[in-house]
Amino acid sequence: EEAHPSDGWVSSDAAYNIPKHQCLQDRLRAAQLMREGAPDCPLAVDTMDNASSAAYGAYFERLYIIQEEKVMYQGGRGPEGYKISELRSWLDQYKTQLESPSTVVIQV
Repeated sequence: EEAHPSDGWVSSDAAYNIPKHQCLQDRLRAAQLMREGAPDCPLAVDTMDNASSAAYGAYFERLYIIQEEKVMYQGGRGPEGYKISELRSWLDQYKTQLESPSTVVIQV
């Protein structure tokens, strides 16, 4: 389910303009937007009856970045503590690090 649809409770920090999902195809389109932004990130799409959310959902949500079993970023408690721009900034900095050539020093 879209957390902050453009035709509902809109977040002032939303990176995308996505209306409330009316069908599974809408959810798949929204998921594709997310995949384009983070192509190697695992992604799941819930059914229209929100079966996964009902079974596993939690309140209060937080945004996390986890690498090699270590929490690299923990956002504030949602929904007020969400800072999508802060998360995006972390990811952009990480992407820049990956793309920049690294210097290797070999001692002989």
